[in-house]
Amino acid sequence: MPKTQYFEHELTLSPHSEPAGSKFPARLAYWTFGSSSNPAVLLPSCYGGTLANTLPFLYDSAAHANPILPPEKYFIIITGLLSGSESSSPSNTPAPWNGPNFPHVTYEDNIRLQKALCDSLGVKELFLYCGFSMGGQQTYHMSALFPGFVEHMVCLAGSARTSAHNWSFLEGPRYALISSKDYHDGHYTKPVKVGTTAFFRVYSTWALSQGWFRQRCWEQTGYKTVAEYHEANWSGHGDANDLLWLLWTWQKGDITLYYPEDNGDLAKTLGRIQAKCLIFPSRTDQYFPPEDNEEEVKHLRNGEFRCIETVWGHIAGGGSGTKEDTEYIIQEIKRFLQL
Repeated sequence: MPKTQYFEHELTLSPHSEPAGSKFPARLAYWTFGSSSNPAVLLPSCYGGTLANTLPFLYDSAAHANPILPPEKYFIIITGLLSGSESSSPSNTPAPWNGPNFPHVTYEDNIRLQKALCDSLGVKELFLYCGFSMGGQQTYHMSALFPGFVEHMVCLAGSARTSAHNWSFLEGPRYALISSKDYHDGHYTKPVKVGTTAFFRVYSTWALSQGWFRQRCWEQTGYKTVAEYHEANWSGHGDANDLLWLLWTWQKGDITLYYPEDNGDLAKTLGRIQAKCLIFPSRTDQYFPPEDNEEEVKHLRNGEFRCIETVWGHIAGGGSGTKEDTEYIIQEIKRFLQL
């Protein structure tokens, strides 16, 4: 793993952030691989993601033999989300922005910070912007906010606007955490173990599908019971405020906010995107269902739709489904990019 670098930049928070328009000394965690003279690829992290687990099967030979985006041919940039625990977050920012005093930031804040990083690295255009989940949502936000900057974008299990159903799902784990006896309105002094365990247990079933449980797929991952699988994979971890602040960003996702003259008409804003787009959900995703993506593609200038036929739900889009699921993602991206 490379050494994590940090890009420091004073952000003017977006009109939809809280507090809106404030100056915030942001710190963006990132990795780079390869020469900046090569075509640039940016891979943003997802909810709960780290630099290390952000789509390594696309560029890292240790994760996949003969990766389609080798650092010998591409300049790979991987970025962490604000509130994601590596970049500026409630858990790692000094006063006066520490803990529950951390600003509620939007996708716009993240995208403008990433664009400033690219400018500092001398990147004039992105050959590819590709992300999963919250990373997938960021592909739409970068392509809408800077339409001439992205040549190709790949949205893996994401959306242009957080749906009412998606927003509602996120309220479940959020309330489980903030109602826990050890959260203390964000002013805790030790890890919020009860709250974060409740958060992830509520979250867990949504990440997969009914078919996954029907087929007892936890056994494929080496567990005898679903309870053992839950204990090992969906117990409390991470900082509670980081989890909640990042959730806020997700719930507020909406590319139409960049163009008030579109009056919330998603079709109009999608039509502004110039990038060649591959929109790539999982058939059984309960956060970002393929029906929503099929509707989005109708309004893109240059959009393609592909779908992972899997019972592994949302997580298949990030490479956590079967080997066949991940290989399908790789080959379709390779075809899309004409590599």
